[in-house]
Amino acid sequence: MNELYFGKIAGELKIQPRQVAATARLLAEGGTVPFIARYRKEATGLLDEVAITQIRERLVGLVELDQRREAILKSLAERNLLTDLLKTAVQGAETLTALEDIYQPYRPKRRTRAMIARERGLEPLADSIFQAQATVDPLAEAKAFVDPAKEVPTAEEALAGARDILAERFSDDSIAREKTRALYRAKAVVKSKVLSDKQEAGAKFKDYFDWSEPLSKIPSHRLLAIRRGEEEGFLMMRIVPPEEEAQTILESLFVKAPGKPAGEQVRTAAHDSFKRLLGPAIEVEMRLESKKRADQEAIRVFSENLRELLLAPPLGRRNVLAIDPGFRTGCKVVCLDRQGKLLHHDVMFPAQSDYRIREAADMVRGLCQKYQIEAIAIGNGTAGRETETFVRALKLPSSIAIMMVNESGASIYSASDVARDEFPDQDVTVRGAVSIGRRLMDPLAELVKLDPKSIGVGQYQHDVDQRALKQSLDDIVMSCVNGVGVEVNTASKQLLSYVSGLGPALAANIVNYRNEHGPFKSRAELLKVPRLGAKAFEQAAGFLRIRDGSSPLDASAVHPESYPVVDAMAKDLNCLVKDLMVNPSLRQRIVLQRYVRDQIGLPTLNDIMSELAKPGRDPRQQFEVFAFAEGVDKIEDLRPGMKLPGIVTNVTAFGAFVDIGVHQDGLVHVSQLADRFVKDPAEVVKVQQKVMVTVTEVDLPRKRIALSMKANPEIGGNRSGSKTSPGPQRPPSGPATAPSKPVDWFTEALNKSNQSKR
Repeated sequence: MNELYFGKIAGELKIQPRQVAATARLLAEGGTVPFIARYRKEATGLLDEVAITQIRERLVGLVELDQRREAILKSLAERNLLTDLLKTAVQGAETLTALEDIYQPYRPKRRTRAMIARERGLEPLADSIFQAQATVDPLAEAKAFVDPAKEVPTAEEALAGARDILAERFSDDSIAREKTRALYRAKAVVKSKVLSDKQEAGAKFKDYFDWSEPLSKIPSHRLLAIRRGEEEGFLMMRIVPPEEEAQTILESLFVKAPGKPAGEQVRTAAHDSFKRLLGPAIEVEMRLESKKRADQEAIRVFSENLRELLLAPPLGRRNVLAIDPGFRTGCKVVCLDRQGKLLHHDVMFPAQSDYRIREAADMVRGLCQKYQIEAIAIGNGTAGRETETFVRALKLPSSIAIMMVNESGASIYSASDVARDEFPDQDVTVRGAVSIGRRLMDPLAELVKLDPKSIGVGQYQHDVDQRALKQSLDDIVMSCVNGVGVEVNTASKQLLSYVSGLGPALAANIVNYRNEHGPFKSRAELLKVPRLGAKAFEQAAGFLRIRDGSSPLDASAVHPESYPVVDAMAKDLNCLVKDLMVNPSLRQRIVLQRYVRDQIGLPTLNDIMSELAKPGRDPRQQFEVFAFAEGVDKIEDLRPGMKLPGIVTNVTAFGAFVDIGVHQDGLVHVSQLADRFVKDPAEVVKVQQKVMVTVTEVDLPRKRIALSMKANPEIGGNRSGSKTSPGPQRPPSGPATAPSKPVDWFTEALNKSNQSKR
């Protein structure tokens, strides 16, 4: 690996080159980000997962840059264009953009107007006009190049060809490209227009029918929405700079004798260069660059939301009765034991006749008693609040917690290969109810069975770079799974597949071995699993837990490679390892410096001490029972001014969606999140956070709810739908150049919400 990378990355991340070098070596050896961050702190100098991920991504980017550099050098050499000066320039380019600018004049092109002019022998004329702008008479000079046989019948035709050659040269000039690029980045405007006769069909994009916003200010979600409207054939999008300034840039670079005949020919060529060649080329670049930037922001938002959702507090091991609500087809009811095993399933109809209601009541009471139910999980979809009201009216023992559970993606799981493999003899309704119950017990263990894009916490996830999205989401899932740890004797193969060093094949082998030989008794026994070698064991062992194993450390995050150190600590204190784990006074007698080794320093020793104090501690917050407001079950029950408890279901760049228990999430716009200006909603709220909100506006026909988290919000009204709300306005500290018209935040939010669940 090129060691020059290490210094460059270190400078960018403001860390030491040795930290980058050590991380690169560990990554090259097959180390995963969670393993390196947790168990190789001495080598990396305490780098966290974020820094290690950044190093990994920059290494990939620099390798790709070098690969492109080699491809360009090869292309130039094969066409006998590679000079020493050009080779030096190519090798010195530090970014892909700079590299492509150097290559631009030599790039193989389709037949251009400049090529045709050169074929007609007009390049000397172009050279003469450009080099002697102050003295040459272009018309007189052009007469020598008139040649009907070469399709140059007049001097004007010759001058036009010369200008074509100059225009292409100006467009290919690296300085001109960089200056024009800088102008676009600073002052270009994103504009969108509706296409003819598309107003009705493209109504969902009506906010962008005549839109204008600075490229440097446009938020990710808005750019992606406009691009989608363009891709679906309803909008036309342009990125345009101040044209006069763009032309002035080229004039300042190439026009050396303004007002002179030759200078005016060069000026005309410069204007043509921008309009026909350079402008369109840089606009394409800006489209790609802005899309990449929007993708990164959308992926960041999605990743942060996913992390919060995966790390939601688990109820833990409880006997659970789970209900997948429904009206016409009834409610599917399942009973699960403390390990999530399906014990019983049935159907009840609590929304039909009086007889059916009594029958359903007797069923729930009977199941709660028979299976010693400790909690009831009710899906929050159709008939969810009605089912919750029915269950609460049964006056069950207060020890039984009744909880609404977000069921986004449960139907996708129930029809998946994973669900069919787990429950081959059950229909999709039973599988869906099981998923709801297990989500209450352990959200992380259940949600890893789903494609993260189906969970409903993304932002235009189908429009962003799918490879980058998958990489980021996989990183988040792996980080969460390894951060929490996995009980190897109860985990599904889907959960195990995200453990550092394993993957789907080894995860399946572990489950098969467990099914054949019974529960693992020690971490060391994992080495008996087919194809699970020393390297995979090194990566995975510290994140796998074995309760009541042969070693008490097997239930902790202490890595097996550190067991000898702990044994030495116990021996020095003349006690057992388990005594260290239960007796704080013994741990206080340990002098860590005595156990420092070449591979184990104080960072690892401090981690070991933390684990001895709380072995296998779950980093997730403690579970708290939550209930929606009684008597507020549907949107018609809402009134402006109501203060209600809710749960944040999604955080976007423009606000947060909150479930208040009426089957339709409300929107807290970013301007309503706090009594201060909020730039990033993630500063204030997280997915799964419990909040108190005030209803500020209800639009029944369009099923839209505006909420506020301010102390004294401005209250709107319960509207009939005949009026259109302008939506919350931007704070005074917003962009200096405002959009051309106010945003209908309700529409934008609704489109966003629908997109996240597609």
